[in-house]
Amino acid sequence: MYDYDLLVVGSANADLVIAVERRPGTGETVLGSDLAVHPGGKGANQAVAAARLGARTALLARVGADAHGELLLDSQRTAGVDTSGVLVGGAPTGVALITVDPSGDNSIVVSPGANGRLTPGDVRAAAPLLRASRVVSAQLEIPLETVVETVRNLDAGSRFVLNPSPPRPLPDELLAACDPLIVNEHEAKVILGEAGDGADAGGRPEDWARALLARGPRSVVVTLGAQGALVASAEGVTRVPAVRVDAVDTTGAGDAFTAALAWRLGAGASLAQAAAYASRVGAAAVTREGAQVSFPTAAEVEALGGQAGTAGHGSGASGASARGGSR
Repeated sequence: MYDYDLLVVGSANADLVIAVERRPGTGETVLGSDLAVHPGGKGANQAVAAARLGARTALLARVGADAHGELLLDSQRTAGVDTSGVLVGGAPTGVALITVDPSGDNSIVVSPGANGRLTPGDVRAAAPLLRASRVVSAQLEIPLETVVETVRNLDAGSRFVLNPSPPRPLPDELLAACDPLIVNEHEAKVILGEAGDGADAGGRPEDWARALLARGPRSVVVTLGAQGALVASAEGVTRVPAVRVDAVDTTGAGDAFTAALAWRLGAGASLAQAAAYASRVGAAAVTREGAQVSFPTAAEVEALGGQAGTAGHGSGASGASARGGSR
């Protein structure tokens, strides 16, 4: 019935990455490594991650008519992503400025560029693509009204997955479509507002998940870095353990997790099963530098499954999304 296992509606950025011994303070300059330029952006990352795992994947995004745009299109096509939904022009390609410290954690500043020109009209024009997709995934590096228009144009049988990053308050219409809403600790607190303040005072992630469910999503996933993740739905709340690896760079790990989870849900896995698989994908991604270039194949994920429990860094349900950068 569906031509695509996953359609990603979202951002496409050029990632400009510098390794630093420590991040600068206010007014301070520090020296870093040579600049590395990688294809990135939460939407483009998720599309490549899913395609590398074997999912039939398409991307709806906008890039500039520039060298960074060509870099992104080449990366998508090389991974096997259908780029017929990628629009070109209107503004320069989005850029993410990323610093990575020796522990592998990252800090990110994003210039949206063409991502901010992906409009609700673009979504309506791509309605046949949405109707051809079993699962549709989105993030918030594109205009919020464009994400809302996405859920209004879904096929009745399609599933919608949202990672609200960067986080902001969400309209009820959008929350009600999420199955699941995928958040890290910071994103959960932003969406819950005052109700999430208790997290700093010892509130349990299980409580945040239940509070988020009460806002309207059909299901919720909270990623907890080294503590793994938890999944919540009307059937209850379940913990998913972390996969422990030695992290090199957490950039993109959260996107790999989201893409893997969305694909497995569309293939019929339960929420807990999909999250466990996604944890292995996120863990594999942090063992290599970069975002899209670090994403594993299905065979590499299976090989990691036999190493679960190895001492080291707890990527779990994408440690990147729980400790710093939103990617």
